[in-house]
Amino acid sequence: MTPTLKLKPGADRRLKLGHLWIYSNEVDVVASPLKSFEAGQQVRVENNKGKCLGLAFINPNGLICGRLVSRDEHLVMNKSLLVHRFKQALSLRQLFYPQPYYRLVYGDSDWLPGLVVDRFGDYLVVQIASAGMEALKEEIVTALQQVLQPKGILLSNDHGARDLEGLSSYAESVGEIPDQVELIENDTRFRVPLGEGQKTGWFYDHRDNRARLRHCVAGKRVLDVFSYLGGWGVQMASAGASSVTCVDVSGQALEWAEENARLNDVGERLSTLQGKAVDVLKELHAADERYDVVILDPPAFIKRRKDQKAGEGAYRHINELGIRLLGRDGLLLSASCSMHLGRDSLQEIVRASSRHLDRQAQILARGGQSPDHPIHPAIPETDYLKAVLARVYHS
Repeated sequence: MTPTLKLKPGADRRLKLGHLWIYSNEVDVVASPLKSFEAGQQVRVENNKGKCLGLAFINPNGLICGRLVSRDEHLVMNKSLLVHRFKQALSLRQLFYPQPYYRLVYGDSDWLPGLVVDRFGDYLVVQIASAGMEALKEEIVTALQQVLQPKGILLSNDHGARDLEGLSSYAESVGEIPDQVELIENDTRFRVPLGEGQKTGWFYDHRDNRARLRHCVAGKRVLDVFSYLGGWGVQMASAGASSVTCVDVSGQALEWAEENARLNDVGERLSTLQGKAVDVLKELHAADERYDVVILDPPAFIKRRKDQKAGEGAYRHINELGIRLLGRDGLLLSASCSMHLGRDSLQEIVRASSRHLDRQAQILARGGQSPDHPIHPAIPETDYLKAVLARVYHS
């Protein structure tokens, strides 16, 4: 029999509006003590009047102690439901992408809380971040094999998100996983290291933002800061940029970027600079270097709300350094993957940074994550990526 989690009066309001999360302070712990549940269990969720709201994964040790997986108490998350949800997710991606390179599953937005799956042709990278999904690891693998028949699946579960659920870290593979896989994004080829790379190995979320910028770079000198594998820089070179300089703190990442440039026959137009972004930008400014396009795509500077003030200061600082390197009427692509930094806040940072340097900014476009990272309309946390394309000029 499925155990029942009972909520306090009024605690069902967000769930009725479409949200999927249950916080520990919303639980009636007298009627359903949290310590009576095991992490990863599926539970029947009731409001204070006894009405069933659906089934949820539970983790009694977390602030978010429950995540709805179904509105139907009879629809248990198992292999059969996983197959159905994977097919739903696949049909959405195939609407937009004729080639099999995309984020196949994006957690709550695909009604698969705590699960991310990236597809690289015949290979899949799976990341599990909830105790409920961890309990279904074998079913997840079997369901993915049934839907996609991949040659290999990498379970890349050595990331920090698992700490919040009290899960251990590990990496294991099912089938053969090569050291590198290939993908195509915006008509550009990339080799991606699955085991050694960041997160799942690639960041599909900026695909549309990169596609937009490609139209603006022909014959221009481009600086790609926080370049990683050259996702931005190599695409700009392949789109006709006269030169691209990639900056990253990782020498290995820059080697991969150079390899990807050669893969697209633009190796002679791409160079690299290793070092911390702030230090390299200051050195370039001291050397009086100027670029037509500066791309700033840093890691999240605001990971928690308490980092808000310091993080906004870091975004302001890096944007000012980037703007200093722009030539006359240069283009700035400023991005943020910090969920806690709003779209308007990033635009304000671009405005304030420009004015501090006595320049004007024109906002040409504002972008977000690509459709393989769909936004759940009731969960703001799923809407995390933003990009501002601006022309910055002297008035």
